[in-house]
Amino acid sequence: MAVSAYASLLSLMHVLDHIQHPARCHLLVNTKQIETLHEKVHFLQEFLEIHSQGESDHIEDLARQTAKVAYEAEDIIDSHVVDQLREEYEDKTDDMGLSLLFSESRADMEFSSPSFCQDIDKVIENFESIKKELLTMVKEGKAFQEPRVSARAGSSTLPSNSKDTMMGFDEHVVRIIEELTGYQHRLQIIPIVGMGGIGKTTLARNVFNHQYIVEHFHLRTWFTISQEYSIQEILVGLLHGIGAHGDSVEDLSELGERLYQRLSGRTYLIVMDDMWSTNAWDDLKLFFPDNRNGSRIMITTRLSDVAVSLGSHSPYIMNLLDEDKSWNLFCEKAFGQESCCPELEEIGKKIARSCRGLPLAIIVVGGLLRNSKMTRENWEFIARNVISYANSENDEHCLKILALSYHHLPIQLKPCFLYMRVFHEDYKVRVSKLINLWIAEGFVKPSRAKNLEEVAEGYLKDLIDRNLILIHERGQTGKIKACGIHDILRDLCIRESRKEHFFRIPKVQNIDLEKRKKMCFLCSDEHVSEKIHLCEIILGSRSSSLVNPWVCGACIIMYPQLIRLRFVKGRFGNFPLPTTMRYLTVDSSFYSTFLSFSSIPLLWNLQTIIIDGFAKKSIVLPSEMWEMTQLRFIKIILVNLPNPLDNRSKRKDCTILENLHKVSNIINFRLTEEVLQRMPNIKKLKISYFDYSRKDWSYYTLYNLARLSKLESLFVRAEIVSSNIISFPNSLQKLVLHGCKMCWEDMTIIGSLPNLQVLKLGSGAFVGPEWDPVEGEFLRLKFLSIELADLVRWRAENIHFPCLETLVLQWVHSLEEIPSGIGDIATLRLIDLIRCSDTVNDSAKQILEEQVNMGNESLEVYVTDGNGRRRCEVASSDS
Repeated sequence: MAVSAYASLLSLMHVLDHIQHPARCHLLVNTKQIETLHEKVHFLQEFLEIHSQGESDHIEDLARQTAKVAYEAEDIIDSHVVDQLREEYEDKTDDMGLSLLFSESRADMEFSSPSFCQDIDKVIENFESIKKELLTMVKEGKAFQEPRVSARAGSSTLPSNSKDTMMGFDEHVVRIIEELTGYQHRLQIIPIVGMGGIGKTTLARNVFNHQYIVEHFHLRTWFTISQEYSIQEILVGLLHGIGAHGDSVEDLSELGERLYQRLSGRTYLIVMDDMWSTNAWDDLKLFFPDNRNGSRIMITTRLSDVAVSLGSHSPYIMNLLDEDKSWNLFCEKAFGQESCCPELEEIGKKIARSCRGLPLAIIVVGGLLRNSKMTRENWEFIARNVISYANSENDEHCLKILALSYHHLPIQLKPCFLYMRVFHEDYKVRVSKLINLWIAEGFVKPSRAKNLEEVAEGYLKDLIDRNLILIHERGQTGKIKACGIHDILRDLCIRESRKEHFFRIPKVQNIDLEKRKKMCFLCSDEHVSEKIHLCEIILGSRSSSLVNPWVCGACIIMYPQLIRLRFVKGRFGNFPLPTTMRYLTVDSSFYSTFLSFSSIPLLWNLQTIIIDGFAKKSIVLPSEMWEMTQLRFIKIILVNLPNPLDNRSKRKDCTILENLHKVSNIINFRLTEEVLQRMPNIKKLKISYFDYSRKDWSYYTLYNLARLSKLESLFVRAEIVSSNIISFPNSLQKLVLHGCKMCWEDMTIIGSLPNLQVLKLGSGAFVGPEWDPVEGEFLRLKFLSIELADLVRWRAENIHFPCLETLVLQWVHSLEEIPSGIGDIATLRLIDLIRCSDTVNDSAKQILEEQVNMGNESLEVYVTDGNGRRRCEVASSDS
């Protein structure tokens, strides 16, 4: 229960920090009482960070009490704050009944009711009692033991050099590619068989993404089947993977017919990962046409009998690693670039042998040792534990080794790791989303030196470095964009979460207005089990009742206190929104008024709001959005969000999003000086301008962009932007422009940005026939993309882009050629041409041949023709 206790204390600490904010402190007048509570929580939190390895029943009981009291405190505070906000709302609504206003006189009133003060006093007493018991146990030597594995100093900030693929797979990859691309024209099913953790999915993914396979097959798609599956979900997923759609279709035969038609006449590769029975295949096989053109279906499974019954091809059996390969893999994961320490070699080989040739076990235990001190004592402790599992069954043997790594995580990382259970098997989660979810759940400890996002990125890097989280995708500069978790590690998360009673209060909610079926109102899972009757907070004179939602079994288990929560509702469909919620996503497709609800001020904890999909017309969000001091990330599409200082919000006491670090897809947003002053921490901004009637674009004050000193990523879509009305901050690392119609002469404004690494010029970003770069600019640029430009002559040498790694040209039909000097850039690794002119394609091939003649074999050139076929250019044999 220590992890659950720690997570609950962290979450409570965030709440206490929030209510002590100047914009909220008037709701809780007795600051001394709150400060005392803050001190108690801080002590217990730090105590658990130091002592978290205890295993006695009494320690477990104290941890359970700590979690319970922390949840009670959060519940008491939420109830009190919402009551006060509701009173303010009822007293200060305007004629439309939609706005919440704060007055200075109201702020001076004492809102702390006697019952609230008594409840908080009781919480303080309970925490003090727990504190005394813990200190007594430590004094008597009966409490927590120190970790037996000492962490390497500074390990949490170590750069991860983990590879995205597993070493030793080359020979397997070659063999599978030969099977997939052989001369057998009939449709073949190729099963890959092996026990859990042996690397079936890793092998299949390496093959699936191999460039030769990408070029060989017209269509490729991947789907994870798993033990519980839905044929409809599989069909929709397969259609999405090959560029077709089936979300709105409910009839299975129609979905299957769409898939069949899409695959007919094309060479396709379909991967069905983690199949547990032949039932799914029996339901799907009629939808896969045999085009007699070498199409293939690749299946991974743990069960040999499934492979045999499916196969039109003999199963490809993955065996356990032999002793030499086990040791090589262990060394790679435990030592990285360093050589094995001689005094640890004998112990290390014992550990590697005890993993019984299972790659996942070797990788994870190697990550554990790599992040611990390289001492004989540490390694002997791990060796004794791993060797003790030798007689376990295969699956249990693996889980015990993985659990060893989990139990020796710093307690700060354990909640973040356990949270990975909420994602389905083989789910690729965007790193930006995962970080926002961790922050919303309260798992990230504040730091004076870093913001919460930076701390969370450190947590993620540490978990990746320990091989507990997998890298799925990297961005143009090598930054990790998507990640996931192995299914066996996910099983470990589920098992440990149940032991910990890890989730108590829901803080994340997904609303999908597209799916009109029964769905869980918290996680949007369609496997719902029952309706739950909720108690609504009524605002004003409105008496329409809340829709009692469906809840899935998993959420009922996760959130046992669900029925005690307070809920408000959105205008459309009366969707229930817990006042404790911190992360809200809405698919607003085809609904334009859903978020014009008056209850949004009561969502006082809200940190992230994402409105996805395309509405028929612009949605107008209430101006109270700007008074939500917790908001960190807003992403909305076709939504009008009032400027913070317009109309009623234009007051001295208006607190405006000082924590905000990301705003995505805001329309026609004025970057006034007042706005900028209240958004000092913004790091990512995506804005679009569709005001076609406006002639004076200076109205939007885009020249103020330069004052956003922490801005790292900027996307601007506009009609016409001249260089005298827009400027950029020196902090920019990524810049994306669309439709601005700037002149190529103005490129020097961008080229002089000292930290710019990624530049994407979309359709119409720059206009004109010639671009003459200036020496001394683009000194750190790694990625350059130009799309749909009327550029004819581009005069550039290697000195103009000294660090360029990737060049992408798309639909650039007028360009005569790629400057030959581009090929002389020492860092250049890829030229990617998509539907460009023949002369551009020829110039790229000439650059490739010149580089090969000079001994440079690291450059790759890819060409996508007008039919969408992508090929890798190869230098002529006489070159």
